[in-house]
Amino acid sequence: MNELQTKGKFCKEASWELMNLSTDKKNDILTSIATALMAHAEPILKANAKDVENAKANGRPEAFIDRLTLNEERLNGIIDGVNQVITLADPSNQILETWPREDLFISKKSVPIGVIGMIYEARPNVSVDSASLCLKSGNVCFLRGSKDTIHSNKALVKAMKDGIKKAGYNEHFVELLEDTSRESATAFMKLNEYLDLLIPRGGANLIQSTIANATVPIIETGTGNCHVYVDKEFDKEQALAIIENAKTQRVSVCNACESVLLHQDIVDDFTHDLLNMLKRHHVIIHGDENIQRFDESVLSATQEDYAKEYLDYEISIKVVADVQEAISHINHFSTHHSDVIVSKNEASIDAFLNQVDSAVVYANASSRFSDGEEFGFGAEIGISTQKIHARGPMGLEALTSYKYIVKGKGTIRK
Repeated sequence: MNELQTKGKFCKEASWELMNLSTDKKNDILTSIATALMAHAEPILKANAKDVENAKANGRPEAFIDRLTLNEERLNGIIDGVNQVITLADPSNQILETWPREDLFISKKSVPIGVIGMIYEARPNVSVDSASLCLKSGNVCFLRGSKDTIHSNKALVKAMKDGIKKAGYNEHFVELLEDTSRESATAFMKLNEYLDLLIPRGGANLIQSTIANATVPIIETGTGNCHVYVDKEFDKEQALAIIENAKTQRVSVCNACESVLLHQDIVDDFTHDLLNMLKRHHVIIHGDENIQRFDESVLSATQEDYAKEYLDYEISIKVVADVQEAISHINHFSTHHSDVIVSKNEASIDAFLNQVDSAVVYANASSRFSDGEEFGFGAEIGISTQKIHARGPMGLEALTSYKYIVKGKGTIRK
């Protein structure tokens, strides 16, 4: 058996052990993992520095390197995430409903999904976030990161395995596929014998590749062409603050704003301030002809720009007639992740919140809040942009299924 098959088999067998552990035992494992990550901090950061050095040598863009980089503060944040998961309610092995039916007594019980495969790009934090959420919900986590993060991922998984073993449990509760070839990625997507669910975390290319190749059931996550629409009746300072935060606080994340829509009646009053704010942050601006007339540095926006997840200091801006055109534009070009209206008009707000077909919709708040921790879920396993099983920021509950337990009295069907 090759590495994929061998580790897949280990994961499946470990899942039968993990699925029945009590909450206290799972919390003991997570506590031990948090301690081990702290103890392994030096080799983890050294391994990450090697990945960062390689990324720079390969000419990777600044935003990519930001996603890849770990430092003491970010590692402490990852450990804090594990500790937060410990405090969360265990969603597995809970009786959800009960009802009698003739001589039968039927219960609906939440259960772990089994083995969850994670395929992801240059985000080493995903290794720990995913493993901790999977463990707390009773699932084994099988990780397949990219070659860009291989040294970081090896060090993180080594620390987690050390923590699991020190707690006295099966180290295969977490596994890492170290083969980062394209062939291994495709084979991972087809590992139906051992994977119960596959969650891709990364850019549009990874998501589309997974959709095209996977035979394992998947949850689509992450691609975020998020919009901010500024309505006719609005607070200028509020709008500038929301767009600045949504676009520039951290450009390399999926909940960052990539597109701004402006009501036609506010263009003359608002555009100069908006462009000046974006230019202070060195944001490259693509605008329609209405926006270009304000600044010769604004590039011409194309249909591709309106649909693009930049993940960088870049944005598109378009003028629309009203809230209905904004809604239509978003529903056409959006990735159905997170979209925002800035408005004082309750009718416009209601129309936007009800008619925009996205996982998270906001009124007068930044899209940067689309995050499992901000929603109170602890570390998130991803943000689902589809509608089946899970949608939006995915916490522990999204990692469970259910089964029916039926008790009879020698009952037979007539």
